Amino acid sequence: MTQADDQRFSPKTETAERMQKILYEVKRVVVGQDRFLERVMVALLAGGHLLVEGVPGLAKTLTIKTLAGVLHGQFKRIQFTPDLVPADLIGTRIYNQKSGEFSTALGPVFTHLLLADEINRAPAKVQSALLEVMQERQVTIAGQTHFVPEPFLVMATQNPIETEGTYPLPEAQVDRFLMKVLVDYPSDEEEFVIAQRVTGPRIDVQPVASMEQLVQLQRECREVYVDPSLVQYAVRLVSATRAPAAAGLAELAPLITYGASPRATIGLIEGARALALMRGRGYALPEDMSDLAPDVLRHRVVLSYQALSDNLSADELVRRVMDHVPPPAKPLAHERRAA
Repeated sequence: MTQADDQRFSPKTETAERMQKILYEVKRVVVGQDRFLERVMVALLAGGHLLVEGVPGLAKTLTIKTLAGVLHGQFKRIQFTPDLVPADLIGTRIYNQKSGEFSTALGPVFTHLLLADEINRAPAKVQSALLEVMQERQVTIAGQTHFVPEPFLVMATQNPIETEGTYPLPEAQVDRFLMKVLVDYPSDEEEFVIAQRVTGPRIDVQPVASMEQLVQLQRECREVYVDPSLVQYAVRLVSATRAPAAAGLAELAPLITYGASPRATIGLIEGARALALMRGRGYALPEDMSDLAPDVLRHRVVLSYQALSDNLSADELVRRVMDHVPPPAKPLAHERRAA
């Protein structure tokens, strides 16, 4: 084994300890929601965006705001409403009567962590304005391009119980989100602790990292080794959602209108890298990818009318695909034998 291979497979204990410090500080304020917190950190490390679905009051806003304080970064929240216009999001040109010149007032998207609350309540023109920021990390105002700060994460929320007067997100925008996470109610024990903390003395979090350190962690994440067999596993999973019959799942063909795009394959690989880094490894394992597969695929699989009439969910179809497509048994066995 060469020195480069030795560094590639060496444990990332220092990085894992730093991530644990960040999570520990956030959990001083946020009770429970361990899986949700883990997915937020995966999105940060992988440089992706997060779509969160859950009823009100489940600490979605508190989580991202607390995380911004722990990372010493900028945080802004936008409440999406039907009367919102793109200028409220990205900014606009303002005329100064005294100087007789126009100046640019940048919108709230110019921040590190952006919370788009109830994103499906805004009309399509506002959603399309956010689309450029998410994909290109830039905004064009009056022909001038302005870049958002790095790192940049959009966490958009949806309320599943109030769908009247909402504008469903177009597939092109939904596909830009690395993951869609479902947030559920806390347990009785967690809710007891929540009530104690909210009604007790205020807890102030301390910054334990900086945005510059987060950028460095993102660079380390891109260096995590992903075996070709794992890449092939991601390709087979995504391909099975597009052509179920070719993958031996003919019974799913009438239930899926459109399968996942190549962004899903990339998201599985990048997400597995981030999860492996959080777990202190310099290489990804099949369980890293399997853990994230439902979150990466559920919003990219478009169900047919037959699936909806049968009351089937995207999660159920993704589970069937994962049961049929086995992960690689030991993707690093040949590397260990060579060592």
